[in-house]
Amino acid sequence: MKKIALLIALFLIITSCKNLESPSLKEGIWLGEIKLMDNQTLPFNFKISKSAQGDYIMESFNAEEVLFIDEITTNNDSIMIKMPAFEGYIYGVFSESEIIGDFIQESMDRSVSFKATYGIEKRFDVKVSPELNVSGVWESEFSPNTTDSYMGKGVFTQTGEDRVVGTFRTTTGDYRFLEGVMDGDSLKLSTFDGAHVFLFMAKVTDSTLNGTFYSGNHFKEPFVAKRNATYELPDEDSLTFIKEGYEKLSFSFADSKGNMVSLEDELFKDKVVIVQIMGTWCPNCLDETKYLVNFLKEQRNEDLEIVALSFEYAKTEEAAFKAINRLKERIGISYPVLLAQYGSSDKDLAQEKLPMLNHILSYPTTIFLDKTGAVRKISTGFNGPATGEKYDQFDADFRVFIGGLLKE
Repeated sequence: MKKIALLIALFLIITSCKNLESPSLKEGIWLGEIKLMDNQTLPFNFKISKSAQGDYIMESFNAEEVLFIDEITTNNDSIMIKMPAFEGYIYGVFSESEIIGDFIQESMDRSVSFKATYGIEKRFDVKVSPELNVSGVWESEFSPNTTDSYMGKGVFTQTGEDRVVGTFRTTTGDYRFLEGVMDGDSLKLSTFDGAHVFLFMAKVTDSTLNGTFYSGNHFKEPFVAKRNATYELPDEDSLTFIKEGYEKLSFSFADSKGNMVSLEDELFKDKVVIVQIMGTWCPNCLDETKYLVNFLKEQRNEDLEIVALSFEYAKTEEAAFKAINRLKERIGISYPVLLAQYGSSDKDLAQEKLPMLNHILSYPTTIFLDKTGAVRKISTGFNGPATGEKYDQFDADFRVFIGGLLKE
């Protein structure tokens, strides 16, 4: 945190001592690069343009995903680029064709070096023509042969000789939109979505992957994978459940106005209720939240309510509610978002707030209650639009399941 404060102070001192006209960022394609562990670099592409009002707009690309970023401010040669929905931001100095600074997530005390260069369209350099095609399904294990081991399902498509897109699914959600290349016998995939700073590097054979997964400059782990077209992860609806001795889900947490909200309130009486355990810092939660917001717009029903319980990294209650209110405004959330915890998103601490659950394995975890208040299903994680057919199947199943509860 001290490093972050010193960086910002230094930029402010520098800019306050200058009386220069701000340079203009060149419009068009840029390459962003974030420094990770082991001297690795995560690349991603973005486009800079200007609105009709003359404000900068940034479009950041990860495979089929396009992030629209419109909170960009400059002061002489200093620049701040604030990520949509998430708290992270890029702070640095810039010229017409270069930005140098850091990507900062204050509540997590994280900062990684960032550089962007105008006019570079390639995400990764490909030095050698691909020797293999990784299209297909891969049964994956992260941190193999350790107590931290967990399984994943990699699904990739290789097109145009070397371009690769896809994702890894796990029991706690997916790693969202990954994009990269096959370079000889090396697979390189990355994503930067304003929260995730993910890089996957692997050596490939006809039937195996052997690589390393990097998250920012604070974490890395090995992973292995083998081709398995029929591989499936455990059912996400069977991992979390109400413990024996408890009859119903119950809680009482505050909204941003200080009102205590519980399932006993009139708002939820005799209604189907979806309880979303989430955090504003969580990309999978954002995917689910967007889905729920759109579902309510399309299928508004007086017998259906949603309430979110937010577990925040923010160190103060004020900062936590600021993040919640920003998410509500940016995404258009109409349902209550309650602050269940701040200062940590630790899953064990979260489970203490909801002792009737056997555990909380993932953000989001989603609990479905019928009109009597009985728990009918608990889903762990969320498979977002990056998972393709899995997401489409979720959408179909969700509509059938909610429709059935509403008819009871």
